Amino acid sequence: MKKYELTAEFIEKWGKKLFRIKALISFGSVEAGELGGYVEKEDNLAQNGNAWVCDDAEVYGNARVFGSARVCGDARVFGNARVCGNAWVCGNAWVCGNADYLLIGRIGSRFSFTTFFKNKDKGITVSCGCFLGTIAEFRAKVTDTHGNNKHAKMYNLAADMAELQILGEEHFDKLNTNKSEPF
Repeated sequence: MKKYELTAEFIEKWGKKLFRIKALISFGSVEAGELGGYVEKEDNLAQNGNAWVCDDAEVYGNARVFGSARVCGDARVFGNARVCGNAWVCGNAWVCGNADYLLIGRIGSRFSFTTFFKNKDKGITVSCGCFLGTIAEFRAKVTDTHGNNKHAKMYNLAADMAELQILGEEHFDKLNTNKSEPF
């Protein structure tokens, strides 16, 4: 059984029609009849699982959203990007290509998932629980909250991995002034 359908409402972007979606059944935190965001085609959002595109978010091209992932706000997911697991892409985030995000979990004091993704300014945005901000703001919040305990070390190691994965080796060495200590 399908969990959503493409509605007749659409927007045109970059020569593509993106259709608003509508939930046909209740699943996860989505109610039957709820309007979602925009997708180019059904292949962009899995019909199984709890994944959802909401608000004015857009998913198009060969991008896929599945599992329990969410794309919300004014976020865009496109190209060959995959958003899966419990990842949340929100705000004005853009996720595209093949290596523009990192989902890591279960870590930290919440023993949950943290998502790092390249933003439209070519920096990194972090979504962790109710926190959403830049990687520098994330590191500052981790220090304020956890000092130098086990959770802080895990979060900072995850941030190091995200910088290496998303920005690449040459940027990692220049930008990361708060590297984790070796074990």
